[in-house]
Amino acid sequence: MKVSIELKCKTSKEWLDAVLLDFNSFLQDHADCERKASAMALSFVAKYPDRKEIIPELIETAVEELEHFQQVYKVMEDRGVALSQEITKDEYMNQFLALCRSGKTERFMDRLLMASIVECRGCERFKLVAENLDDPELSAFYKELWRSEARHGNVFVSMALNYFDEESVFDRLDELAIQEAEIIQNLDIKAAVH
Repeated sequence: MKVSIELKCKTSKEWLDAVLLDFNSFLQDHADCERKASAMALSFVAKYPDRKEIIPELIETAVEELEHFQQVYKVMEDRGVALSQEITKDEYMNQFLALCRSGKTERFMDRLLMASIVECRGCERFKLVAENLDDPELSAFYKELWRSEARHGNVFVSMALNYFDEESVFDRLDELAIQEAEIIQNLDIKAAVH
């Protein structure tokens, strides 16, 4: 069974151009995103300790995202790029998370499915970066990352399927993917993951 989704819109060439023109800012934002992704996976463990079926996978995902942060930080160090002084507000995530339903069970489903979509968007964007960088080492690094992000997208849908029927998962996933596309198409373009 396929457990990932197709994004409802592609990332624009304008976004890619912005990233390639200010790659150092992109790296800073990417590092922030990896830290937040690790924290998000651990927050599921903290908020849903009774969901024992998914805790090992959440811990593994958190560790992997933290390893990605470590790898991005190494790239930044090699390029003489400092971490951001503060983690800035992510308008994409703020708008997307605002779509979460409020009931405890519905919110749990939405958060898992949103995590899947965010990982799939990261996968798509890292693939674009990998394919368009002139630096072979950086290109290989981003190629490896997009493969990992693709797996994470699948993992969160699989987690949802532990608790919810297939039809409701994929119906809601489709709704959220449509809304995510609207958000991504209306954001200001900048050298950031989202």
